[in-house]
Amino acid sequence: MVWQSESKTNMAGLLNFGVDAAAGGFFGIFGTALGRVASYFERKQTFLQEEKRWGHELKLHELQMKAKMQETELELAIEAQKGSWRGLEASLAADANTGIASKWVINTLRLVRPALTLLLWMITAWIFSRTQDGNIANAAVFAATAATLWWFGDRAPKQKRI
Repeated sequence: MVWQSESKTNMAGLLNFGVDAAAGGFFGIFGTALGRVASYFERKQTFLQEEKRWGHELKLHELQMKAKMQETELELAIEAQKGSWRGLEASLAADANTGIASKWVINTLRLVRPALTLLLWMITAWIFSRTQDGNIANAAVFAATAATLWWFGDRAPKQKRI
């Protein structure tokens, strides 16, 4: 009997050993699967973070491109303004440079612009009084005003710099 009870004990131990091995294997596989599922969600979260970072970098790049484009437009506007001023300076310098001539020739040249302006305004008044079309009269007034301001707009005496 002792042998039989030892045999049962051995059998129960062997069965317990098999159950423990199966449970260990099950929990090992379950733990691996759980780790893989957690790893999947971790990679998904990492991808979402990377996607947000890429979106942020894209927006930053677009803002930099806009700023560069605005800077270029501003530089072009400044260059256009400088060119306009250089043209005005050249026009004024050409007007001031009469060369060697007698006083009455210089004075006659100085009267051309005022005479043309007076003639332009007389033509404008005649058009205004004769025409029935307001658009033509408005265009004539616009042209006369623009010419007058361009011809005499920057003719004020310059202040002397100390």
